[in-house]
Amino acid sequence: MITLKDITKIYKNGPLEVQALMPLNLSIEKGEFVAIMGSSGSGKSTLMNIIGCLDVPTAGSYELDGQQVQELSEEELAKVRNRKIGFVFQSFNLLARQTVLQNVTLPLMYAGTSREQRNARALELLGKVGLAERVKHRPNELSGGQKQRVAIARALTMNAPILLADEPTGNLDTKSSHEIMALFKEIHAEGTTIVLVTHEPDIAEHAERIITFGDGKVLSDVRKGSGRT
Repeated sequence: MITLKDITKIYKNGPLEVQALMPLNLSIEKGEFVAIMGSSGSGKSTLMNIIGCLDVPTAGSYELDGQQVQELSEEELAKVRNRKIGFVFQSFNLLARQTVLQNVTLPLMYAGTSREQRNARALELLGKVGLAERVKHRPNELSGGQKQRVAIARALTMNAPILLADEPTGNLDTKSSHEIMALFKEIHAEGTTIVLVTHEPDIAEHAERIITFGDGKVLSDVRKGSGRT
């Protein structure tokens, strides 16, 4: 599903250069649940942005579901982000003036789906995440855990085969965090490939595979039950 070969990322600030990713080789198979761990500045968020086609590597190649990403135009990349990847962020990224229902329907609206179809899909997903009674509420009327559930429902609207989650429990209390991770497990069990960035070991333990980052490179790559890779 995801193959990175000799990927590097260098950020330039005037004469200064910061190498966020050292030459990196990484494969993630279809249907895996992977946690990427590391402290601030380790390179894990840079890697997530490259996987999500939100940033481009300085060098190397990235194959996503059989496509060479570096060969795609901006329009093609936008289609990949809309149809193949669902995004969940720490800050939820909900539109404050829109209702829960309207927030969830946004990807479908951009895809040109009819209002009737997108509303039906959004209602289905909001029921799945336990928010069927909150469709007319706005984000400021929800708890942190409920906001993240809305964000997850929105990420699922296009039936994307990949779900990327960047610190999805970072703004949540312990109870809400474990509820969100239980929801991710349900989504994974239905066949979705999940890549989750976190700095919390207890959150990473929910995944089947844990990749630990430091100084822009992989320090360890462990699959549960099979030891180090």
